This record gives sequence, structure tokens and C-alpha cells, in this order.
Amino acid sequence: MSEHSVSKVVVLLGGPSAEREVSLVSGDECAKALRDEGFDVVEIDAGPDLAERLRAEAPDVVFNALHGRWGEDGCVQGVLEWLQIPYTHSGVLASSLAMDKERAKGVFRAAGLPVVDSLLASKSEVEAAHVMAPPYVVKPNNEGSSVGIYIVAEGANTPPKLAATMPETVMVETYAPGRELTTAVMGDRALGVTDILTDGWYDYDAKYVEGGSRHVIPADIPADIEAACLDYALRAHNALGCRGVSRTDFRWDEARGLDGLILLETNTQPGMTPTSLAPEQGAHAGMNFGAFCKWMVEEASCNR
Repeated sequence: MSEHSVSKVVVLLGGPSAEREVSLVSGDECAKALRDEGFDVVEIDAGPDLAERLRAEAPDVVFNALHGRWGEDGCVQGVLEWLQIPYTHSGVLASSLAMDKERAKGVFRAAGLPVVDSLLASKSEVEAAHVMAPPYVVKPNNEGSSVGIYIVAEGANTPPKLAATMPETVMVETYAPGRELTTAVMGDRALGVTDILTDGWYDYDAKYVEGGSRHVIPADIPADIEAACLDYALRAHNALGCRGVSRTDFRWDEARGLDGLILLETNTQPGMTPTSLAPEQGAHAGMNFGAFCKWMVEEASCNR
């Protein structure tokens, strides 16, 4: 879309997912930035009446600041396609694929990208006995932001006891040791590599609580590892069919060099909070937060 055709933007935020609180912060930050860029901005907390509210507001563009299920898995994207309102980020298929971690891994494997072995299992199977040799990780197959992560250490005698809030089917994957690296993609360009330093697992609090993690950009890593992260992130973005901004997360085992670089997952709705990684990479590439948000609005479309 051209910048002259966009004046009114609806920012979708909140919603019913496990990541509601983060989405409220993301959406608020994006709404402020877009107002500063001169757009007429309305914020809508996405609920069952979303279609009616969108029809009433009749925006030129929807900025999708939702995280987690419903907002990130193709559901809201389908509503926006049905209403024919141009929107930011990925479309129905890419959103749905990326949110289903096991299916996304199938796409990555087919594209020749490095991922660890994984399988889907029922909660009862995972709690009854080790479904793979430790160390391994158990997580929901279709949530983001490190919601519900269990690490089963090497030599663990007993399988994990999962919380009641975990879904009936979970993903179990081989634990990938090493440093946490991430690369944002903006359109057809990988922006940079960030090294995420935290005292423990890069979990929900480490991502969203002030001081929960330290981001080093550009990452202090060898040139071949940096080049591989940029290449893999762009290939993952394209293999899934992503649009707008995405972010791909890696683990890197330094002792194994390039063979130790593993692609974990691709996020089609990366966080847009003050501590978020994608806006930091945009800033590192010379684009402040307002310009970053404005680019997404101007790039919005239907049929994504």
C-alpha cells in the first residue's frame, strides 16, 4: 500500500490467548508510535465481536499486535481476509503453519534447515515414561513466548509432571544446548543477529520482564555463524510463506561450530514491547521504532 492511502489504522491487541498481557503492551507501544507517525489510530481488544467492531471502524489497515493463539495462528488473519481489510504480518497459511511447531519443522526439514528431532505425544504418555532419551524439552505444540516449557535433564530418572494448563498433545524435542541467538526478517531482508544472555532458560519472564535478559547486538559470534543465522532466518521466512516481519530463534553450541547451530522456531508475530528483539534489530539497522511500525502499515495487504 502507498503511504498516501493509509490514514486510519486499527491496532488489534489483547485477545484471549495465554499471551494477552504481552499483547496489550505490544499494541499500546505500536499505537503510540503510529500516532506519532501521523496515523489516526484506534485500539481494539480482540474479542468475539471483532468483526462487528472492525466493520464499524472501517480502517484502512489493521496492525496486528496480537500474540499467541487466535491472533497468531491464522484465525484473525482469516477474519481480516473475509472482511477484505489490509493487515500486517503473515497471512492465514504462514501463520497457521508457523504456530504448529511440528508442521513448521517439516517445512524447515524440507528446506534443508537444521532442526532437532521431535515428536508429538499425549500428556499422559509424557508423564508415564520418557518418550525419548533425556535431555529433552516438552512444550505446547501451538503456543508462543515460551509458555509451558519443561526441560528434562540428562540422566533424569522420572518423566516430567505437566501442569493442568498444558494441552492434551505436546511436542517433545531433543534438547539443543548452547547460546540463544535470534534474527528478525523484514520483508526480504534479514536484519541482524542478537545474542540473548540470561541467567537461566529464556522463558516468559526473561523475554518480557525488564532486566530479565540482556541483548547483545550485533552478537559477538564468528562471521560464518552470523552469515548462517541471516541465511537460515530468511530461508525459514520464505519457506513458511511469511510476510512483513518475522523472527527466527536459534541455539548455537559453540563447541560444534556451524554443526552446532539449530533452528528452533519462527515467530510470525514477534514482540513489539520496549524489551523486544525485532524492534531492537530494526534500530540497529537504522530504523527507529516509529519508522519500523510505519513500514509494517505501509506494507500491509490482503491475500498474504
